[in-house]
Amino acid sequence: MPRMLDVSDEVRAEIGDDEADRLLGGAHAPDTYDCTSCRTPGDSIHEPTSTVLFVGDETAVLAFAHARCVPSQVVTLSEEQLLGAVRSISEAQGSGLPAQAYPVDPMPASMPMSEPGAPFGAQPDAPVPAPVTGPAPGEPAILGITCGLVLCGDTGHAALVVEPTGPVGRPGSLVGSDEFLALLAEHGFAPIHDVEQPPAVLAGWSVLMAMGRLHAILQPSAAGTSSAWWQAHQPLLVTDPWRAAASRHAQVIMYAAPAGTIGRQPREDLLRTALDRAAAQGLLVAAALPLAGT
Repeated sequence: MPRMLDVSDEVRAEIGDDEADRLLGGAHAPDTYDCTSCRTPGDSIHEPTSTVLFVGDETAVLAFAHARCVPSQVVTLSEEQLLGAVRSISEAQGSGLPAQAYPVDPMPASMPMSEPGAPFGAQPDAPVPAPVTGPAPGEPAILGITCGLVLCGDTGHAALVVEPTGPVGRPGSLVGSDEFLALLAEHGFAPIHDVEQPPAVLAGWSVLMAMGRLHAILQPSAAGTSSAWWQAHQPLLVTDPWRAAASRHAQVIMYAAPAGTIGRQPREDLLRTALDRAAAQGLLVAAALPLAGT
């Protein structure tokens, strides 16, 4: 039976015309599915459904989502990120692979913008950023990630606040100075002096979500693909209001501040106060990052 599927041109280019036609005809598309964005049931026979192709280094996984949640698209990520996305989708659906897997040509790996050490994620359900205490002597800084809703005017935006545990220098530098904000500024993140004003969208960067979980912050690579600037050790759950705001705007605001600027904040209102203080001191940069995947 034909399906109400949207197969975008970029998805069709990856899987081929024959497979795309088979999907539209119902050969490989499920009658029902769990939306890879909002995690609620979907029906490809009776409601518009998007095809979302997650492409890794060696494989690709096709997932399905309500067309009202996300458009049909290709999301390029590393093989490790792809496996994490598959685990999230599979755990939510209680099954194996969520959809058909297709082989693709391997893509060259790329290095992140800087190497501040293995990143970690704070549980987004409460705004608790990176510890105030720095790393031990000789150890690299670690990026702390906090999820929270931030008001810009009267509109709530899904936000990520990034603060390292210590100074972040340029790769290979022995000077020991903190270049964290300068490195981000070179890649398009703009100084923020008033948190009430939302920042501009930064092309090429994105926030990877799958099945309502936060996986990574992606940056563009020289090869024209995306690589992880920050990646969660395991996909992080986010609150329903945070996910809803991210889906509504199709983007997430990323704020970044040097080590020790934001500190531990137990509530979102206190986190906002810390952001306002950092902005007033000229210690905050930000950009709006498109939502990649779901």
